[in-house]
Amino acid sequence: MQHVPFRPERAILDLDSRFHAVVEPASFSEHKLRWRNQRWAERVGLGALDDDAWTSHFGRFEPLDGSLDRPLALAYHGHQFGVYNPQLGDGRGFLFGQLRDGAGRLLDLGTKGSGQTPWSRSGDGRLTLKGGVREVLAAQLLEALGVYTSKAFSLFETGEALHRNDEPSPTRSSVLVRLSHSHVRFGSFQRLAHIEDAEGVALLASYCGRRLIETGTADAPTQSPASSAAAVFETVTAATADLAASWMAAGFVHGVLNTDNMVVTGESFDYGPWRFLPYADPNFIAAYFDETGLYRFGRQPTTAAWNLTQLAAAISLVTDAAPLEASLRAYTVHYQRAFQRRCFSILGLAPGDAEADLDLLKRLFGWMTATRAPWRQVFHDWFCGAASERRAMAGPLGALYLAPDFTEVRSALTARTPVRPDRASHPVFQETSPVDLYLETVEAIWEPIAARDDWSKFETILQRISAERDARDAPHEAETLPRRSF
Repeated sequence: MQHVPFRPERAILDLDSRFHAVVEPASFSEHKLRWRNQRWAERVGLGALDDDAWTSHFGRFEPLDGSLDRPLALAYHGHQFGVYNPQLGDGRGFLFGQLRDGAGRLLDLGTKGSGQTPWSRSGDGRLTLKGGVREVLAAQLLEALGVYTSKAFSLFETGEALHRNDEPSPTRSSVLVRLSHSHVRFGSFQRLAHIEDAEGVALLASYCGRRLIETGTADAPTQSPASSAAAVFETVTAATADLAASWMAAGFVHGVLNTDNMVVTGESFDYGPWRFLPYADPNFIAAYFDETGLYRFGRQPTTAAWNLTQLAAAISLVTDAAPLEASLRAYTVHYQRAFQRRCFSILGLAPGDAEADLDLLKRLFGWMTATRAPWRQVFHDWFCGAASERRAMAGPLGALYLAPDFTEVRSALTARTPVRPDRASHPVFQETSPVDLYLETVEAIWEPIAARDDWSKFETILQRISAERDARDAPHEAETLPRRSF
């Protein structure tokens, strides 16, 4: 791997104290390193840190040279399950540092479980170890499947006993660091609109346009506040449509799609009650507290669109409604195109005629819903289409694939051109079953950690996920992204 120098940044300081508050990290009794994302550490110039230095920066939060001097908790509001909440903001996390990767993109290092802030309300500002483990797992598999996601960068166990209502207590504690392109949430704009700070909305839109959305550098073309805000929203709309499509193609249910859990760069992040679908079911719910199924699997594209309307309402403080409405109308087209592209990418097939592609996907998902065929198994079996047909027919779902109701789907899959069919011969795709993160699997990973401090299953499944990422051999996301930097 080519050496990438560490390139610290302080871009967030373009924004004044209206947007954030200086905070102090919690002091933890222990710092047991449980996860270190060496792959991404290398890509941002931090791969050479030894364990002591890693602990200093990502356990004790000593500043990175040239980056932020002190952590900043970010201010935002948001709609939670459709209800506006002005009492939000970073309640157990902060922005610890900024930097650039080898492609020149501005990236954030943000925390979860790093202590109390002005927005903690009655919370303790901590993260359970199980929650940290689940976030690492979700981010790793989503990245392997091509979803544009925040990266779980570091996880320390911190030695505290936490009390929670939704898992056995006391339970172990952790602090997570995630690497992402931005922590500017839809709710960041909503808060400014709520307090009628039009100047703040314009400043934040300008920050996004100059730092995040166009070239990722400070020399982006100057725009008026109104045109900059409209351009930002147009790009955010397309990115959000792609995000929703990538979840649906991967069979992923985020679980808590509040407007404060969606960011302007279209990244998937903040993994709480997430689930991967065991089988196709539009009514599948991830969060036990989602009593009405507002954020169920099949509603995710609609929810993302609704969240965009809330962002548009906030941005309308500084720009005309017409361009915002035009962007919102374009969402459905963006989503449909992205969904087809994402599905064919996960299947390892080249897209063709748009109408024929859509017909194939309707038949495939209709069959999967009717038969309850395991989601991950189907996509594993038919990766690269005809290149995997013999293996698929000899696998655990072979009898289903021989049934008459699958004949047309099978013919369509095998008729499509595989993209780099050599990938189908990778050892990962020679295994009978794929790696999965169904609820039962995740619980089986956690049980030996909780009972015996045995991390072997956790380590093994991460190795398998890494192997699948390599087997799919998708280009580095920075190589496939336009100049706007995400």
